[in-house]
Amino acid sequence: MFKENNNHHLTNLFDTSIVMNEKVKKKLESSWAPIFYENVFKKIDEKPFEVLYSIIGRPNTPVNYILSLEFIKYMRENNDIEILNGFHFDYLIATALGIKSLGEVYIAERTLYYFRKRLYIYLLEHPQDEELLFGTFIKLLKDFAKEASIKLEFQRTDTTLFTSNIKKAGRLSLAYDVLKLAVKSIPENKLTQTLLDTKKDSFKTDLLYRTRTNETDTKLSLVLNLCKEAKNILEETDKKSSDAHRIVTRFLNEQSIPDLEGESLIPVESKDIKSDSLQSAYDEDATFRAKGNVKSSGYVLELSETCSPDNPFQLITDCKVAPNNTSDVELFSGRIETIKENTGCTDMYVDGGFHSEDVHEKAEENGITMHLTNMSGTKPSKKLPLTDFVIDLKTFKIISCPAGYTGYNSSVKNSQSTIKFPLEACMNCPLYVTCHSKIQKKDCVVRIDVKAIKNAVIRAQMEKDQKENTSMRAAIEGTNSSVKRTGLDRVKVCGTTKVSIASIYMSGAQNIKRFVKFKQGGYKPKKSQIQTQGIIAPSLG
Repeated sequence: MFKENNNHHLTNLFDTSIVMNEKVKKKLESSWAPIFYENVFKKIDEKPFEVLYSIIGRPNTPVNYILSLEFIKYMRENNDIEILNGFHFDYLIATALGIKSLGEVYIAERTLYYFRKRLYIYLLEHPQDEELLFGTFIKLLKDFAKEASIKLEFQRTDTTLFTSNIKKAGRLSLAYDVLKLAVKSIPENKLTQTLLDTKKDSFKTDLLYRTRTNETDTKLSLVLNLCKEAKNILEETDKKSSDAHRIVTRFLNEQSIPDLEGESLIPVESKDIKSDSLQSAYDEDATFRAKGNVKSSGYVLELSETCSPDNPFQLITDCKVAPNNTSDVELFSGRIETIKENTGCTDMYVDGGFHSEDVHEKAEENGITMHLTNMSGTKPSKKLPLTDFVIDLKTFKIISCPAGYTGYNSSVKNSQSTIKFPLEACMNCPLYVTCHSKIQKKDCVVRIDVKAIKNAVIRAQMEKDQKENTSMRAAIEGTNSSVKRTGLDRVKVCGTTKVSIASIYMSGAQNIKRFVKFKQGGYKPKKSQIQTQGIIAPSLG
């Protein structure tokens, strides 16, 4: 049964701080705990979490206790045992949660697990309702921004790859894990002798540690066929809807093909395995991606944060997890509307990986100007820059050429802008060699893709403002590192939903740490060295 926690407002006759030495009490008052209590614990709205509980039964452990402990866990880089011991015996944590007398409240380890399970199941069943937990993150963000006078209009975005709680396994090791999972799901009396033998320690040792390189394909074929045998038994024992059956079926479909006789399975070529293939028997959502020189199995995290030079410190404004074969463009374009709605962002600084016509159009629809530090794709040829032409950027009609000649029959059709010029004008023009003009029988014609015009305008604006754009975006790399150091690089959960929950806690913890440092005077007042102004880019609609 759900019940809101308002006990922290009550006066406690056994308040430990009453008997404290004055110097000790002064240290307590200047610590992070009162700041957390006033600006985090008291601001957590428990009401939305009522959906996790039934209308009958014993009252729940206060949601503001559990959420606060999760944030503090990532702030202090604790595990569950350490944070619960801190809750029971550390007066700073007790104060942060509005508890006046140490040890007056008990929370069991399983209480944390039950809440996580409720939250996980709810979000799994209601994927559209991300606001249940993310809403708490956004509420705290807005409160911090208001209290510290943080401008939310200027932001930067980047992505970082990370691995969930899975081991980096080769194909043979992955095959063994899938086989082990399938065999474990089969009743003992239904296992064949060959499958019973796979449960022996010697099978794993011989398979994974004594296999020579030239034996890998043979051993992999062996395991694939054992997986097929286990799959058939699962189907005969009413386990067809089990997780094990689903995983082994997916693995065989992705990793094997029938031999010439059609009786046995053989491994597919490594180059034919798709990036969204199964990476772990224990995490079905993880995917594979090679980004530069980095190869990773797992997920990608998108982070956005404020970047105005006038801010005393910056706050993370958005976080989103996706399988790591999701492109930066796809991930970010799906967040633009949310970022705008939650923060009122007007200018976004990104690197070239986010350059896309779809991103620019989506950003413009939401009133956000994109600023690029570079651009992906092929660089323009050595011909005259398209921006040297006079072009109406609303209709994309070409008006005149770089030499100043005004053309005729200007039109836009099939995403191509066309204009004609007199034959003698182009033939006698000193710029003709590098011009986009082509000679016809009666005149010369210039044909330019509208997309190329848009890219030229963006590139010109980027090159003009590159120094500022790079300066505004660069520090997001430090935020990626700090989130990784405090848990993302060793996140202890699997699956998109669980990893997303953990990323919200981590991002929230980063904001809390920065806000606490601000309240304690840790950020020196600074004058902006750069007068940031909104740059109005030409319409690319």
